[in-house]
Formats: sequence, C-alpha cells, structure tokens
Amino acid sequence: MLTETIEATKIKTSLLTDSFGRVHDYLRISLTDRCNLRCTYCMPSEDMHFALHSTLMTANEIYSIAKTYVKLGVKKIRLTGGEPLVRKDARQIIELLSELPVELTLTTNATQTHDFIEDFKKAGIKSVNVSLDTFDKEKFFSITRRNDFDKVWDNIHQLIDNNFHVKLNVVAMEGVNDDELIDFVKFTKNHPVHVRFIEFMPFPGNDWKREKVFTYLEMLEKIQENFKIEKLYDEQHSTAKKYKVSDYKGTFAFINTVTLPFCGDCNRLRLTADGKMKNCLFSKGEIDLLTPYRNGADIEDLIFKSLMDKKEQTGGQNFSVPTENRSMIAIGG
Repeated sequence: MLTETIEATKIKTSLLTDSFGRVHDYLRISLTDRCNLRCTYCMPSEDMHFALHSTLMTANEIYSIAKTYVKLGVKKIRLTGGEPLVRKDARQIIELLSELPVELTLTTNATQTHDFIEDFKKAGIKSVNVSLDTFDKEKFFSITRRNDFDKVWDNIHQLIDNNFHVKLNVVAMEGVNDDELIDFVKFTKNHPVHVRFIEFMPFPGNDWKREKVFTYLEMLEKIQENFKIEKLYDEQHSTAKKYKVSDYKGTFAFINTVTLPFCGDCNRLRLTADGKMKNCLFSKGEIDLLTPYRNGADIEDLIFKSLMDKKEQTGGQNFSVPTENRSMIAIGG
C-alpha cells in the first residue's frame, strides 16, 4: 500500500511535494559533524561524540545521492557542517557537485575560505553564508572557544573583494550579543553584505532557554529606534524578513524560527554527513539512505517516504519543552 501511495505521488507531480502541498527543491548536505570552532549554541560542551569516518558519505556517495535528489526536482544545494571546509576532500566534493544543474552554495565559519576562493569561482559558487555572531574579539573567543576572529574578519573582506554575495549569520542571544545589533546594521552602510539575525534555537546540549531568545520583534524595535528602515520584498520560500537602511549598500534580515515559524512555505530537505535524511531541521525521526545505497537499493522510495512523513510545523515539536533531536552540529547548520 505504501509503495502504491509513493508511486501515485511521483506520478502526480514528479516533484518532491509533501502532504501539505509544499514543493521541496532545496537540499542542504552536511559534509561533516566536525568543526574547528566550538560555538556554544551549536556544539555541546560535554559528551560530544563525532561520527566514525567509515559511517560518513564519501565524496562519490554524496555526488550520487545528490544526483538522485536533483533527478526528483532539487534545484539548489547548500553545503554545511560542522564546518564543511575541514573535510580533506572538500575540494573534490565541491567540484563533483558543480557538475549538477543546481545553484551551489555553502555555509562556513570562514576560517579557511582564503584557501578556497578559486575553487568557489571554478564551481560557480556566487553566494557564501558566513557565521559571525560578534565584532568583539574577546566575545568571539567566548562564543567559539577559539581565537580566530582576525582570520575570519580578513576572510569576510576577501570574499567581499572577490565579489561573492556574503550573508552574515548572526545568532542573536540575550545578554550575549544583543548589544551589537546596531553595529551589525552599521556594517551594511559601506559593505554590500546581507546580515541575518537568527533567533536562538533549541537543540540538545546547547543550554537553550526561552529567556535567552532575543526575538524578532524585540530586534526590530531596537533597530527602528536607531535607523529609518524600509521593508524589502521577501522571495518565495524565504526564511528571512528583509530590511535595509536607505542609501546603505547592504541589507539586514530576521530569521524568526522560534517566535514566528515560517514552515508554511518550506522547501528544504536535509542530508546529514552520515547519510540520514531529515525532512525538517527539528524532526525527531530520520531515514537512513546511505546503508540502502551501499547495498545497491533504490533510495527514491525512501526519499518520498521521508517527505510524506514531514510534519506541518517545526517537525511536530513544541519549543516550550525540550526538543528531541540531534545536536545542531550533528544535523548540519
């Protein structure tokens, strides 16, 4: 019966459409659960266990599984981690995926992007998301537990100078960096960057508390007290509410996952570094694609099964109670 339902779904649309009519054409692939930073909101401070190398998808497996998704309708692929560029074969993976007819991009902490500028250009990567939560070197060390601010700062400017569309992902946290919102908006005056303020999200091991969430409305109010801003158009499937200050080169936005989830227009699917499909960032369940793939099985039916199991909102989880999930770094940012 399940197989018949899956086949009917494929015949009906030939696209990755879930039971709520949402078409999914965006795949986020985590290359590794390892990172050279130790950001407190992403990685548990204790009992962190990394996946064994043998359990991770190889470069060719990533390419082949991604190719299956593209066959089913995926048009955009984002590489994540951990930190995707710490993989020794990151260049090979980028080169392989660049052969697919998709928009290819990645999210990085920018500690190593100086070594990949030409690889990005060759692969047709035009946009890079950089995680940066503070302009303060001491605070950077406190958040990341590493002393790499100068390297990240220099690499952000190098990306800008090489005409990449740079998005700065800022996880906004009460009592941590809420006093830097104005500085980030000011940064858009002379730099063509897109700053995205992200509400602090709950994951196992990241000491999330509701009172630590600096909400979208609180951030907007604080910025409006200091700038005359204008609302920009939000594209279909956009997770960010976009704004800008008149005459500034860059823009800023809010990703309000906690207080105003944007699940109704979701087009995203996720593939973890160990080959598990997650149909939502917050889904409790996941489906193993890598083992069946290695056994020579057709994984398309598994992809459709996972898609049809997708919940209407936030993976069916309620943020008022502890979530059941992997840690953020084990999922992929």
